[in-house]
Amino acid sequence: MRYSYFMFHGRVTHDKKDRGVMADIRSPAVAGLFYPADTEQLAQEVRHLLDMSISHGIKPKALIVPHAGYVYSGAVAATAYAALGPMVGVIKHVVLLGPAHRVAVQGLALPGVGIFETPLGKIRVDQPLVDTIADLPQVVVSPEAHAWEHSLEVQLPFLQSVLGEFTLLPLVAGMASPESVAQVLEAVWGGEETLVVVSSDLSHYLSYSAAQRTDHETVQDILQLRQPLGQHQACGNVPVNGLMIAARKHHLAPHLLDLRNSGDTAGPRDRVVGYAAIAFDEGGGGNDGIH
Repeated sequence: MRYSYFMFHGRVTHDKKDRGVMADIRSPAVAGLFYPADTEQLAQEVRHLLDMSISHGIKPKALIVPHAGYVYSGAVAATAYAALGPMVGVIKHVVLLGPAHRVAVQGLALPGVGIFETPLGKIRVDQPLVDTIADLPQVVVSPEAHAWEHSLEVQLPFLQSVLGEFTLLPLVAGMASPESVAQVLEAVWGGEETLVVVSSDLSHYLSYSAAQRTDHETVQDILQLRQPLGQHQACGNVPVNGLMIAARKHHLAPHLLDLRNSGDTAGPRDRVVGYAAIAFDEGGGGNDGIH
């Protein structure tokens, strides 16, 4: 599938129709670039990717999901989201963290808007969760950090397709310690109604064989909850490290659902990017191997 390389500007607009008040909207920035901009085409592609995925019979509390263009990492991402099947109707809130790619951020950035929009519709930002963490020193408000950031946006059509209605706490992670991320997660952890999603790719621009070795080691670290990961292992290492601390505290078990790279999907093999889908649940007996 070839998408147009036209990029929609991630602008902040105002819409008085939402909740009867003035509501800022974070509009799509990478529709037409990372995934289809056409509503019907996007819905069909996401559904096809989900239908091709295998259910693993677990009930995830947290996910690690890649964030490249769907032609590259969409099938791996779908493996993670297909695991949410048993939780449909249970999950009401999604805490979504991804790395900052375009704007430098100190700490974790809230968007300062009330709505995130994709071609599949609007998602309400969870104001009570925002209020819960707004006074933490590592939490800032930066519409600029969110405006063009793709690491969160590409996850939203999958979440909309699987969960339907939910509220969103979107956080762009910049320079922050694992402990400060874990503190934010703890504040909004909730119960089974709250899902944590960390958006991260693995190694970048290694050869195919080198990426396989590096990503294998990285996944083993995650499965054993060994942190900290370095940025060379995962571009979203900051939120992944925080999630691993939280997973230890809450006795979550990680399960590897899929591990591939762009050389396996749609790209050349001289310079590849690694992708993994990992689910964390309370079932115990994490997956120690790669399959």
